[in-house]
Amino acid sequence: MTTPSATIASTDARFVVLEGIEGSGKSTQLATVVEALRMTGIEPECTREPGGTALGERLRGLLLDPDLPGMCPEAELLLMFAARAQHLDSVIRPALTAGRWVISDRFTDASFAYQGAGRGLGMERVAQLEHWVQGDLRPDLVLLLDIDPKTGLERAVQRGRRDRIEREALEFFARVREAYLERARTYPDRYRIIDGNATPEQVADAVGRAVHEWRTNPMPRGT
Repeated sequence: MTTPSATIASTDARFVVLEGIEGSGKSTQLATVVEALRMTGIEPECTREPGGTALGERLRGLLLDPDLPGMCPEAELLLMFAARAQHLDSVIRPALTAGRWVISDRFTDASFAYQGAGRGLGMERVAQLEHWVQGDLRPDLVLLLDIDPKTGLERAVQRGRRDRIEREALEFFARVREAYLERARTYPDRYRIIDGNATPEQVADAVGRAVHEWRTNPMPRGT
């Protein structure tokens, strides 16, 4: 396994993450980011969490299974980081080291929001696992698709059978959303907040502009 402190060899590679609660349109807008990069000659590695590897996809099935009751918050958090450790070792670090951009649907900010705030485990536990599993690796850019939790849940219901997380109460997602916004306030150089309540076309335009503006004035890695 690659050590968490391993140095990313290429300074040209970037790690971009889309975050947001259920129904915010992350999966749809990931395609917008990919297309924006392709227009500039960049062919990124696209992935997701939990998932991205054979192990990660198996763990994703367990984590989202609505027929698997009684998972305690600590088990949920540890399974998330087990999937993430494999994801980093097999996908993210190799791609960045090879000079490729990585675009991920969720990363560790989701653990701060969902398990730290939503499940009430607190930020310190998540931060300890983040440091152990990732070392100093952090996303270069986080696109937060911010949406009203009620609207997001309505969209999730329209998609059909809800997974284990989507079945949580509105108050759970309110805590998750506020944690995301607090992360954005804490790390303003890394975060860009996009209004996810708008139409998909308007959101796509905002995402495209955010990526373009960030690319013209990126922050050095590690800030």
